[in-house]
Amino acid sequence: MAIENNSLADFRVSLTAKDNEFMQSYYRLADMVADLIGPHCEVVLHSFGDLDASVVKIVNGHHTGRGVGSPITDMGLKMLRLFMQTGEVNSRSYFTRNKVGELLKSTTCVVAGEHGKPIGLFCVNINLSVPFPELIKTLMPDNSPLAMVMEHFSTNSHDVISQSAEKAIHEIDSDSNISKKSRNKSIVFHLFENGIFELKESAGIISEKLGISRHAIYKYLREFKSAIKEQE
Repeated sequence: MAIENNSLADFRVSLTAKDNEFMQSYYRLADMVADLIGPHCEVVLHSFGDLDASVVKIVNGHHTGRGVGSPITDMGLKMLRLFMQTGEVNSRSYFTRNKVGELLKSTTCVVAGEHGKPIGLFCVNINLSVPFPELIKTLMPDNSPLAMVMEHFSTNSHDVISQSAEKAIHEIDSDSNISKKSRNKSIVFHLFENGIFELKESAGIISEKLGISRHAIYKYLREFKSAIKEQE
């Protein structure tokens, strides 16, 4: 969305309640991106409500020495002008340096609010000057404190359900504390806890794999949901 008046001289945005909701969602996104990439990644959210104190959220700000209340950068102003002139919302990734000369790889995106108006910038800066082994250490499972989780990536929900069911069956059958009598119910509960029954075909696929009726699946699900309500 290009804006006819492309001057920044009088540029100010009054954020509505809806705009603030949009901004709050980017607060969560900033934490997520920083957690994914690691401590060598700075994530910054700028608000156009006040260009002189535009930073409203920053994670790992030590890489540029900034904090909440810091002003917009010259690159941020350039991105804002480009958006106003052309409607372009993303910068290409670029390299820059912080005050102490460390090399950063960065990218910037315009944040849209109510009715698509620009309300801020979402920026990611990765510090490439840290020792390479330190950078890799946060990205590799052997050196990361994060748990290894097997996630099923598929192009259709049938495969997701089937793979999840097979995994649940293997885990339950490997647990010697679970009796044969409670096997099927335990498998269904495991899948229920992982949200698999939110997918439309789940009851039919799982009933076939377990050799039980859909009625039995639904009976188990009613019992689980009833138990949850009693605990509330």
